[in-house]
Amino acid sequence: MALGLLGKKLGMSQIFTPEGVRIPVTVIEAGPCVVTQKKTVESDGYNAVQVGYDPIPTHRASRAQQGHAKTAGKGAYRTFREFRLEELDGLEVGKELTCEVFNIGEKVDIAGRTKGRGFQGVIKRHGHHGGRATHGSMFHRAPGSMGMNTDPGHVLKGRKLPGHYGNERVTISNLEVVATYPEKNLVLVKGSVPGGRNSTLIIRKKK
Repeated sequence: MALGLLGKKLGMSQIFTPEGVRIPVTVIEAGPCVVTQKKTVESDGYNAVQVGYDPIPTHRASRAQQGHAKTAGKGAYRTFREFRLEELDGLEVGKELTCEVFNIGEKVDIAGRTKGRGFQGVIKRHGHHGGRATHGSMFHRAPGSMGMNTDPGHVLKGRKLPGHYGNERVTISNLEVVATYPEKNLVLVKGSVPGGRNSTLIIRKKK
């Protein structure tokens, strides 16, 4: 695994290269994150750092959260995540990580939770075409045939049917870092990322 940051999706925009090529970008507020726990092979069986993001008033955190974050000495945080690493050099508890860990042009993997769309039919959920829109068709947006009647006599597993759509974790790989603004904690990546505005993202560096 590789080091990464937690961030917040602010929205989409566009930038232009010196040659005049338009690049669609997603604006992400990446960090600052604080190392709240350090795990080693000797103590936990693997190397990792836990980082905290989005500080909150101490009185709004549970006593367990307050005690856990006290070792870092930087207050309480809303979100915690782990990043497994091979080496932990320079990553001490209390160290602040900013978007400067990312370099322009490098690739990152970004994970987020997609927008929840509730209960949807097969056309929106799975992209089915549906039936004819003519009079008398009687088949417009239904799922269609479910399977055989006598054998096997039940709906096979994996059949694409209506159901809950969205609100699931999705990772987009190999997104390019186009620009960074450390003074504003902003990272611009080429393309789109999962989730709505102000949703939490996990940004990992490629190995």
